[in-house]
Amino acid sequence: MEAVRDRMLRVKFNADTAASMTWNFRPEQREVQIHPGETALAFYTARNPTDRPVIGVSTYNVVPFDAGQYFNKIQCFCFEEQLLNPHEEVHMPVFFYIDPEFADDPKMENVDIITLSYTFFEAREGLQLPVPQFAR
Repeated sequence: MEAVRDRMLRVKFNADTAASMTWNFRPEQREVQIHPGETALAFYTARNPTDRPVIGVSTYNVVPFDAGQYFNKIQCFCFEEQLLNPHEEVHMPVFFYIDPEFADDPKMENVDIITLSYTFFEAREGLQLPVPQFAR
């Protein structure tokens, strides 16, 4: 895979928690700049401020929505249960790239900023997570 050097993108990071989730959750960096076809590594931090263990699970979305089909995560913490003990803090990596075909899509011509957003939920019996669907 070759990077598209004449196209620079800014990938911004967002972190949210569901109303019932007690964790503190945030991205460790606001954004990174990458070329399509280049890999990047970002980190999020989660902290359990409570006196009890809490299991969390996250979903993600990509904005603009049409850019989601080009956003490829090589390593990610999403959809996997994460156990944080009382007052524990963890740093979670996201290793990703934007498919170089992004640069050839006329719909992406004016897109220079992509936002990757995660939401953490407390994992409970019967929890149904929304799974993003990106059509190509």
